[in-house]
Amino acid sequence: MATTNWNIDSTHSEVQFKVKHMMISTVTGQFNNFTATVVTEENDFSTAKIDFTAEISSISTNNEQRDGHLKSGDFFDAENHPQISFKGNGMTKVSDEEYQLNGELTMRGVTKPVSLKAEFGGIATDPWGMVRAGFTLEGKINRKDFGVSFSAITEAGHLLVSDEIRLNINAEFVKQ
Repeated sequence: MATTNWNIDSTHSEVQFKVKHMMISTVTGQFNNFTATVVTEENDFSTAKIDFTAEISSISTNNEQRDGHLKSGDFFDAENHPQISFKGNGMTKVSDEEYQLNGELTMRGVTKPVSLKAEFGGIATDPWGMVRAGFTLEGKINRKDFGVSFSAITEAGHLLVSDEIRLNINAEFVKQ
């Protein structure tokens, strides 16, 4: 079988996370600078090998002060760990449109296995003849597993930031 290379189209993709604030509301953030490549056999994504990297400096929660705090040693420690990376080592086909993506996430120098639900949007050819494939990925991680251990309790006893982080990624890849 022939190997097929795919590159992420960052203008048609987004990498977001959601975290509970004081356990009563949800804050959404995103990484604006990221890259990803996928290598498959032909167009078979069950054979996918994925390399993903996000730049911590590109984090945005629509609040500069909070973004600065997230880049600090309390959270991502961007000075010492400027990137988050994910190495996908397999996608298990659950149905025609659903896969389970398994791989290793590295954050703050800590690498842990992660499994994400991957919904396959399909493959289409754009008006310029480029073949594209789309996925929606969802999953959860515990930030403390990666050494992000900032904790603060409000006067009312609420945890300021939840341990659970929800990941929401929409990815469009272009066949090379």
